[in-house]
Amino acid sequence: MPHTSPGRPPGPRRAPALRRALAIRRGQTHRRTLASRRGPALRRALALLRASHPEPAAAVTTVSALLAVAVGHPAGGAVAVAAAVLATQLSVGWANDWLDADRDAAAGRTDKPIPAGAIGRRTVGIAALVATVAAVPLALLSGARAGGVLLLALASALLYDWPLKFTALSVLPYLVSFAAMPAFVVLALPGTPTPPAWLIVTGGLLGAGAHFANVLPDLADDERTGVRGLPHRIGPTWSRAAAAALLLGATATLTLGPPGPPTRPSLAALALALAVLLIGYYLSRAAVARGDRPVAAFRAVMLVALIDVVLLLASGRVV
Repeated sequence: MPHTSPGRPPGPRRAPALRRALAIRRGQTHRRTLASRRGPALRRALALLRASHPEPAAAVTTVSALLAVAVGHPAGGAVAVAAAVLATQLSVGWANDWLDADRDAAAGRTDKPIPAGAIGRRTVGIAALVATVAAVPLALLSGARAGGVLLLALASALLYDWPLKFTALSVLPYLVSFAAMPAFVVLALPGTPTPPAWLIVTGGLLGAGAHFANVLPDLADDERTGVRGLPHRIGPTWSRAAAAALLLGATATLTLGPPGPPTRPSLAALALALAVLLIGYYLSRAAVARGDRPVAAFRAVMLVALIDVVLLLASGRVV
């Protein structure tokens, strides 16, 4: 029988201390388990975000929200517009990476989350499906006509992901979807006013120009994996020219399309866009002569696209 000191029974004092020690140990173990789970979960969430093509998704959503404010939407209407557009952008981005997973792996695109092993293809596919389903009620929050136009834009963009990306009609979804985007914003206003034709034409020209500019860095990788869209068929030189002409056309439409005489700022923007494209063209020719990559033309096209976006937002007051 173990020895104990008289008058100091161990049970009542040791039991609470032991329970506290065990509770502390269980709490530490629980926290370590949560931390170990939180790390991979956070990494998967970030990988899923990357698979959505977050930069263009954020850009299109932001421009749509700002245009909604510019044309007179109240705060709630602008939020509804932004939420619906964001859902369509997530749908298209995730669907693109889900469809392109095998081609991206074959091209060694370790910058893409699926071929890099950061997230499973099935997870991205489920996310695309959820975003597509969510886009329907979010679009209809702005009314049946406006929602129908946005869902047309979504269907057109998904058709680009497959199969039109591989055909000479690859520019068509960009024309349709980007033309529909400002139309959706205007139709979502109270009373569903008719969007002006010049605004729809501007959106289409911006989209088509963005298509040619967007694929330029990936032309070689795309062709190796079987993508033969219109830019691939006409080559990099003509693709740069097409992007420049379409975006300059958008600038001209934004300058001359709204009612009334062109404003001085819009004429200055048109002159600036033309000057930027000419400088980019000559700098690119000089780069080719030196054996360097003609990046100046691509940067010039991107700068003109930015000018067009600023003009588009400024045009909201005359819609």
